[in-house]
Amino acid sequence: MTYSVAVSGASGYAGGEILRLLAAHPDIEIRTVTAHSSAGQPLVQHQPHLRSLAHLTLQETTPEILAGHDVVFLALPHGQSGQYTDALGETPLVIDAGADHRLTSPDAWDAFYGGAFHEPWTYGVPELLVNGAKQRDSLRGATRIAAPGCNASAVSLSLAPGVAAGVIDPGDIVSVLAVGPSGAGKSLKPHLLGSELLGTANPYAVGGTHRHIPEIRQALAAASGASPDGIRISFTPVIVPMARGILATSTAPIAAGATDAQIRDAWESAYAEETFVQLLPEGVFPRTADVLGANTALMGIAVDRAANRVVVVTAVDNLVKGTAGAAVQSMNLALGLPEDRALTVNGVAP
Repeated sequence: MTYSVAVSGASGYAGGEILRLLAAHPDIEIRTVTAHSSAGQPLVQHQPHLRSLAHLTLQETTPEILAGHDVVFLALPHGQSGQYTDALGETPLVIDAGADHRLTSPDAWDAFYGGAFHEPWTYGVPELLVNGAKQRDSLRGATRIAAPGCNASAVSLSLAPGVAAGVIDPGDIVSVLAVGPSGAGKSLKPHLLGSELLGTANPYAVGGTHRHIPEIRQALAAASGASPDGIRISFTPVIVPMARGILATSTAPIAAGATDAQIRDAWESAYAEETFVQLLPEGVFPRTADVLGANTALMGIAVDRAANRVVVVTAVDNLVKGTAGAAVQSMNLALGLPEDRALTVNGVAP
């Protein structure tokens, strides 16, 4: 069976990456692409690397144009998806790459986003531990999926095994991330100009203000079956001059009595059978260069007994495993297709 697909926000980075992956998917027909200010223009004017989709023209983003497809992807700025999802009740599968349907708590939404709160959808991180199982169990047959925030999924995947196994204390997590500016979207912003980024590293959303914090707390609480109130995290992202990629370094105190072997076993047991989340050998840590273009999260862990902390370093491509790859992987599960269809573990080098 071939599924018809519409992608909104197709002129942006996330929409373009969704299209790049879907263009190689044998079960998908990309029928409609939409945008706002660039509607009426050829898709390749905004995504010149997508040569196989040169026949497509960007249309207006309206519920009427998005309706009538088997699958709709929404790659819109935060706060804009809800107006369309409410009107797509007849669409068999809708996947939101924005934040509108990620959070379960209206209070958390008000504190970090504001505006209308929309119902939470099935979270699109298949490998994430949830009460002793994996999130993929909930994604099979799902009709509404919230793709993750890129930073949030990197940190959640990094720490969920330790939280679930009880070998780390989730009440004192510290995460510092080096991130590429593509995660901020394609809109022109002075602080993201090349002249402002090259040769420097710039922290942002410092002091507990980043919007992915409640998403991380929610995911880690689900891994342990506890309340998000028990998850405390100091989260600091730093923009660095690379177009793509996240290198997340997360630490947490070692739980009383946890041995080095138990700590490593928590991560090995969680990810031993996973294709797209891979734990590296002891003493080996990932580089962002190794995941560019791939749907992989590569992870290394260390036990720092002097500081009494576990250190987890995870690399992802923010546009693939962090966003579009997670969305397509989740779509495959929802439709009953092979989970890895149109996705690769191989990066691009050099």
